[in-house]
Amino acid sequence: MQECIFPKRIDVCSHTVYENLLKKQPLQIGLSEKYITSFKKNDFIVLDYGKEMSGSIRILTYTAKNISVRIRFGESLTECCAELGGKQNATNNHSLRDFTVKLQDYSDMTFCNTGFRFVRIDFSGAAQIKSIVAQNSILNKKSLFVYNGEDEHIKKIFLTAKRTIDLCAAGKYLWDGIKRDRLVWIGDIHPEMLALTALYGRMKIIERSLEFVKEQTPLPEWMNWYPMYSMWWIIIVADYFTITGAEDFTVRQIEYISGLMDLMLNYVTEEGETNYPLNFVDWPTHETDDEIQGVRAINIIATKKAIQLLSRFGESCENAEKLLTRLMKKDIKVQESKSVLGLKYFAVGLNKEDKQKLIAGGAKGLTTFMGYYILKAVASFNKGKAIEIMKAYYGGMIEKGATTFWEDFDIDWLQNSCRIDEMPKVGQKDIHGDFGAYCYKGFRHSLCHGWSAGIIAFIKDECCFQLPINS
Repeated sequence: MQECIFPKRIDVCSHTVYENLLKKQPLQIGLSEKYITSFKKNDFIVLDYGKEMSGSIRILTYTAKNISVRIRFGESLTECCAELGGKQNATNNHSLRDFTVKLQDYSDMTFCNTGFRFVRIDFSGAAQIKSIVAQNSILNKKSLFVYNGEDEHIKKIFLTAKRTIDLCAAGKYLWDGIKRDRLVWIGDIHPEMLALTALYGRMKIIERSLEFVKEQTPLPEWMNWYPMYSMWWIIIVADYFTITGAEDFTVRQIEYISGLMDLMLNYVTEEGETNYPLNFVDWPTHETDDEIQGVRAINIIATKKAIQLLSRFGESCENAEKLLTRLMKKDIKVQESKSVLGLKYFAVGLNKEDKQKLIAGGAKGLTTFMGYYILKAVASFNKGKAIEIMKAYYGGMIEKGATTFWEDFDIDWLQNSCRIDEMPKVGQKDIHGDFGAYCYKGFRHSLCHGWSAGIIAFIKDECCFQLPINS
């Protein structure tokens, strides 16, 4: 569904008053407009649309003598005021977010296709503007599950996660994020699948995305170039079948799953050592000692689920069972990563030491990608603690102005940082521009990332009843 959203407020502007832009008017230019906004040379304005949007802005221009305007989009107020190539990593990666265009008399033009909440426009000359509306693409589907509990903190987390996945699932394929690389990253789709099926049940967009990546990856290639992403594909197919019972879709995947088992067996020795050409769990564990432990956990989960599917559809499990036997010869020994501990829980279960590591430091060590797995692991032995951690972590983003959940978040970022709808005060950190790591440093960091919506499945599983304290 595409919706037109008028700005909710004007955050920053030059000296002129621009309140007419907040008026809801017919989205059609006439020859005699009553409510227009006049801009002079060097005027600027920053519009806040109130929530994260996925799409473009539509400018209805009354008069403009072929002037140029610079348009900057931002998921935060500071991003839309940043300069490209600065120290906070403002970029035009994948979608243009900072560019110059021309306006014309009596025109109705649409610009850009990205994720944003704020738009800044700088005028090089005089213009009269009727309206500047956001054109937002968002999934419009009746939910099968809505959190109706009394806890307002959980309700806000649920609604924020729902908006996140509804924006990422508005098109034909399931996107990782709406601002940056709008790709079908199959290793990231498992928490997105859990969120969508919790909300809506069977979804063609999930099936279409799974088959798209399969078709792009003839064996013996690895999905998205990562062996672990091919493993995640198996996990997604299996869990999707368990949740939805989509037998007609699943049966078409069995031959490929069997081929993956044959391929993966070549990369695990008789002694249980893994020798994949590339190891990857998530960015925080990349090239750490815990990464190989996470790889083993993902491999075990995928192989167990492959055996279930192959058996269910009458196919040979011989190589899959050989692979599992080899993988189980070595223990998963996690030093500190809560993400890998979460995966270990789903692979083989946890010991007492693992459980202590999981709850140490509360929300410290969580990631938005692995939040579901970590919290489910904690809930397996302490549901009250898991919900407490969830509120602290996801509530921390909401506290900083989030209307969708982010690509990553560290609980330590809360200290002495501004909200995303504020400019930092002297001595304050910019929570968007001053943080992030790996491929998402500074303003390149996505503030609407589908994998963070996996928390919806956790809420459905663990929060729809009254919990005793420290249960």
